[in-house]
Amino acid sequence: MTDHHIGLIVPSSNLTMETELPRMLRDRESVLPQDRFVFHSSRMRMQHVTPEQLRAMNAQTGRAALELADARPDVVATACLVAIMAQGPGYHCTAEDEITAVLCDQGTQAPVVSSAGALLDGIKTLGARRVAIITPYMKPLTRVVADYIENAGTEVVDALSLEVPDNLAVARLDPADLRDHWRRLDLSRADALVLSACVQMPSLPSIQPVEDAAGLPVLSAATATAYRILAELGLPTIVPGAGSLLSGRVPSSATA
Repeated sequence: MTDHHIGLIVPSSNLTMETELPRMLRDRESVLPQDRFVFHSSRMRMQHVTPEQLRAMNAQTGRAALELADARPDVVATACLVAIMAQGPGYHCTAEDEITAVLCDQGTQAPVVSSAGALLDGIKTLGARRVAIITPYMKPLTRVVADYIENAGTEVVDALSLEVPDNLAVARLDPADLRDHWRRLDLSRADALVLSACVQMPSLPSIQPVEDAAGLPVLSAATATAYRILAELGLPTIVPGAGSLLSGRVPSSATA
């Protein structure tokens, strides 16, 4: 039995990433008990999803990475998708490199995953060229996310904004409501559905039910992050009941 130490960098008001990610990996332990997962978090101050607060939060990345370096994690995930995407196309690479540099300077050799980069990778892994997305953001920020995805080569055929500006309120949204929300989207041209393009908006209990009902792959920023973490650890990308991406049926660096 092996313990894998996962470092998380999360907004101070995020309640969901430290819930859904451990839940997924505990579910994985039920079918692959030889791997266990331990989590260590560092927080960056952010209460409202506004451009100003997102920029201020990003400025704390180095300090958060420095704190995690002391724990010698096996992998580090930074989890605020819109804070990265709001900085312009490809910024997830910049953010990942910044964290990697801090870790290396402290003698910690650990791969770095961003939820923004993980979502792009998850879409690509599923072979999706067109997606529909649901976000909790106000419409202008949803447009930012859609533009970021499209800049990476995937068309966003439809988007639904739930328009909840308070980050704590986003965490309290009922994930069961997504089982109705997705029906408001036009999926006629979509290859996949991003049920939550935000690691703060809970969606895990609805991923598999919506995938079964919609008849196309369903993922979220959180399931994509879990996929990347497992792949970076060289482990089979399997989490039961978490959609096609984590079914073990798609290729990864662990199974290719």
